[in-house]
Amino acid sequence: MKKTGIRYLLSCLFVISSYVLLAQDPPPPPPSGGHGQSGNSPAGGGAPVGEGVLLLSFLGLGYGIRKWKENKNDRQHKETVIPTELY
Repeated sequence: MKKTGIRYLLSCLFVISSYVLLAQDPPPPPPSGGHGQSGNSPAGGGAPVGEGVLLLSFLGLGYGIRKWKENKNDRQHKETVIPTELY
């Protein structure tokens, strides 16, 4: 149980640190003519890329919890079943 708790804590810290620790500089200010008027337009036309990351993370977390509970129930069921081949 202690090993699982440590893994869970490290996983949470890793996910949280990815939102806090950014390795990129902020974008440069736009030129006087505005975005897209000269060479200062962002790659991809300014489409939001990271908007669904949090949603995808929560969906993955929910899926993982569901699979963990199913696995836990299967293990409990296997422990209580008496093999009929021995009798």
